[in-house]
Amino acid sequence: MSAIDTERALLAPERITQIVGYIREHFDQKTKRSASYRHDGKRLAGFNSLFATASIDAAKRYYAEFSAQQKDLPVAQRLKVGLIYSFAANEEESDGLLGEEEFETEGLDQSSRDFLDAAIGDYNALFGTSFDTSAEKFQNYYKDLSQRLKKRELDLVIVVNMFLTGFDATTLNTLWADKNLRAHGLIQAYSRTNRILNSVKTYGNIVSFRDLEQETNDALALFGNKDAKGIVLLKPYAEYYKEYQKRIEELVASFPLGKAIIGEAAQKAFIKLFGSILRLKNILTAFDDFAGNEILSERDFQDYQSLYLNLYAEFRSTSDADKESINDDVVFEIELIKQVEINVDYILMLVERYLKAKGSGQDKEIRATIERAINASPSLRNKKDLIEQFVDSVSTKAKVDAQWQAFVAKRKVEDLDRIIADEGLNVDETKAFVDNAFRDGAIPVTGTAITKILPPVSRFSKNNNHSAKKQTVLDKLAAFFERYFGLT
Repeated sequence: MSAIDTERALLAPERITQIVGYIREHFDQKTKRSASYRHDGKRLAGFNSLFATASIDAAKRYYAEFSAQQKDLPVAQRLKVGLIYSFAANEEESDGLLGEEEFETEGLDQSSRDFLDAAIGDYNALFGTSFDTSAEKFQNYYKDLSQRLKKRELDLVIVVNMFLTGFDATTLNTLWADKNLRAHGLIQAYSRTNRILNSVKTYGNIVSFRDLEQETNDALALFGNKDAKGIVLLKPYAEYYKEYQKRIEELVASFPLGKAIIGEAAQKAFIKLFGSILRLKNILTAFDDFAGNEILSERDFQDYQSLYLNLYAEFRSTSDADKESINDDVVFEIELIKQVEINVDYILMLVERYLKAKGSGQDKEIRATIERAINASPSLRNKKDLIEQFVDSVSTKAKVDAQWQAFVAKRKVEDLDRIIADEGLNVDETKAFVDNAFRDGAIPVTGTAITKILPPVSRFSKNNNHSAKKQTVLDKLAAFFERYFGLT
């Protein structure tokens, strides 16, 4: 069969449908959407991806299939999918190099250009922009698309060659590939996912819908470390899983649940062991085979995690009091814990079960499950009193979610009013400052915005300690932000 016929067979509608379905089903897993981290001053959840296709025709078909599969979903549940291509040869060059796509849309056939204009129209509707395929606006579309990809405002961008040869974004961790790649072009494409960002993103994912194993081995052998720029393949799943089993067995034998860990040496040994388990689990969760084979039950893992966070709080408080008391060998993998973060929706689901079970004897067990989940969550621990007060006050007469929204809104206003009164802050400016922080995902610590909310201080006053006052207010507002961010 010729290469053209093979490509035509690979574009069968059934295959396109299955691949898009697989990407949608596994997207959160591969891009680690349950992990939260700070990037450029904002809190983001997980990473994003590129989808490399073999031709403009393939790119069009995949974009149309994503649109079809997502059209009946609520907007919040849809993947934000972008599309970009231009007039250039679709095939790789003889040495495996990917052809550079220029900002040239004039050479596109009318159907391909119309389709791209429609996709850019979807993008305009999503982001309030006004791009199209005309020469200047298309270049600006490319720039805007690349910036939104870097800021993780897009989930997936379908490409032919664009973004595969020189684009770098630390938020990008997955390359979906339905494209023949080899030699230098393969190394270039794989490298797009390889910018290390934090302890969660220690590697990139390549999900190939074609058999590229031999081409990958050949490319790494051909270019070696010099041109492969640090690309190293992960070991097979079985090797990581064997090590994971060994560490879990050691954890259960050395630190059984319910038994206190006495002494600093034992505590450090536990911290080191559980940290290694978190790092292994971070790798294993990228493999489809790991689902259902975690060994520890969710409840036991939460209890170990809670113990780990208790030690983190202890060591951190000691460190704040006496920084010399912390050794360099005590490393906490808090970012990795946030991958398996308990969210508020899960807690509210448990609250609903708690209400239905009241008086049946099961309510105490569910209440204990709620407490266990909160204790195992880095982001919910400082909200524990809020959640427990809500559980004590919740009624069966109205929907739990609506009651939670009202409860949080009321407490949020009360707590902010207290900070404003205690610090003598400008009421309107402070509320605007906080609203902007929740919109942007962080309290701004630089710029002039913070100075506008502070009370006026006479420059002739003997107690004019403006910087100390500013830091006190920032600390209080940061604590307020961390307490309420993501609760509604």
